[in-house]
Amino acid sequence: MSKIGKQPVSIPEGVTVEVSGTTVSVSGPKGTLSRKFSREVAIEVKDGNVNVSVTSKSKTARAIWGTTRSIISGMVEGVSKGWKKELELVGTGYRAEVQGSSLVLTVGYSHPIKIEAPEGITLNVEKSVITVIGADKEMVGQIAANIRAVRSPEPYKGKGIKYLDEVVRRKAGKAAKTVGAPTG
Repeated sequence: MSKIGKQPVSIPEGVTVEVSGTTVSVSGPKGTLSRKFSREVAIEVKDGNVNVSVTSKSKTARAIWGTTRSIISGMVEGVSKGWKKELELVGTGYRAEVQGSSLVLTVGYSHPIKIEAPEGITLNVEKSVITVIGADKEMVGQIAANIRAVRSPEPYKGKGIKYLDEVVRRKAGKAAKTVGAPTG
């Protein structure tokens, strides 16, 4: 019995959820999302809630039960409130700017890096903070991960692109290692 899977997903006001076969469509003020799920889970809308249940007792059905419920919950929250990831540029001369629907990063390479925003994703830059906003949780997270991968933070000086709430563990450099070493 899945503790997460058996919990109903409440539908907020202004959001509609339609189930046709194995496809779930969720629409709200922030957009419309649609996703196809496995036949091993049954999805029904009843009394302002979305209920997910298992059609068979197989191991794979029980494994995807909670995952399906979590994905639907993320879709409902995405079209009602939206999802947001914030990244921070750390480093002298590191810059980011939005040109149309793409983000241009100047982060120490010989050339600027250009990242295109797919449909449904908005990119904003204020000072050294990059904000990725959208209704699809998976896409927002993937675009944020792609931006971070351009120049991930290094442990010696902490330079790079990091999530705003990420803590970069710092290492001591060469000078600190040689303090106790014998000379000779």
